Amino acid sequence: MLHTRTTPAERRRALHERLATGRLLPMPGAVNPLSARLIQDAGFEAAYLSGAVLAADLGLPDIGLTTSTEIAARAQHTTRVTDLPVLVDADTGFGEPMNAARTVQLMEDAGLAGLHLEDQVNPKRCGHLDGKTVVSREEMTRRVRAAVEARRDPDFLLMARTDARAVEGLGAAIDRARAYVDAGADAIFPEALTDEAEFEAFRKAIDVPLLANMTEFGKGRLLNTRTLDSLGYNIALYPVTLLRLAMGAVEDGLRTIAAEGTQESLLPRMQTRSRLYELLGYADYTAFDFTLPPGT
Repeated sequence: MLHTRTTPAERRRALHERLATGRLLPMPGAVNPLSARLIQDAGFEAAYLSGAVLAADLGLPDIGLTTSTEIAARAQHTTRVTDLPVLVDADTGFGEPMNAARTVQLMEDAGLAGLHLEDQVNPKRCGHLDGKTVVSREEMTRRVRAAVEARRDPDFLLMARTDARAVEGLGAAIDRARAYVDAGADAIFPEALTDEAEFEAFRKAIDVPLLANMTEFGKGRLLNTRTLDSLGYNIALYPVTLLRLAMGAVEDGLRTIAAEGTQESLLPRMQTRSRLYELLGYADYTAFDFTLPPGT
């Protein structure tokens, strides 16, 4: 049936072991629990939950309006249905270092494999928009230390994201990343790098796993997996790709229905009923129901 058959501890170990290989890990962002199952069925080895996607799904912009408990609850719906390790966007930790500490434990309890915290002020802005503001390096190191101290499972991945490239420059972003690693971050997410030279500079300076954000319509070029692998990156992130594809298809479908008065021309582009039922495990649920003794 449609639920995970692995424990959170197993998924966290799997992510650590995969990152330790040094090979690039492509990580698509899920739109909802069912899309996380599709990510698994497509052969990917990990999935992601974007704060921007979770906010957009609630009809909100990505400016820190969602709460830690909302994100944890929605994340738990996803971890229930996939055997993949799932990394979540935890924004700024949703407040002060004490909030960041609580956020870590909420996300552990939600069955996630890890999270990333960023060094923007709270509330934050989308990482590829202008007008961002970052907290001091010292304040962010306190966030990271609080997260490390709150973590109960040592395999739960704590990643620090720095948005300083667009605010203070590349050199300052690298210096911040070093400080975050010294504070206990397991991995680094350098946001809004602009070209291959900047990705390379980060790799040369930082010796923990690095994430490359390949979001569309952002500050930098979209680099392919071969290039990112050659640059020594560990995760290629596609955070909003599936949401943009899905919403584009929804808009096209609505225009077609309005113009043609029927959805018939859209049928070849739809997931079939049989494929949806296969994904949901309808047959397994039916078989389970019929194996129960009468009166159960």
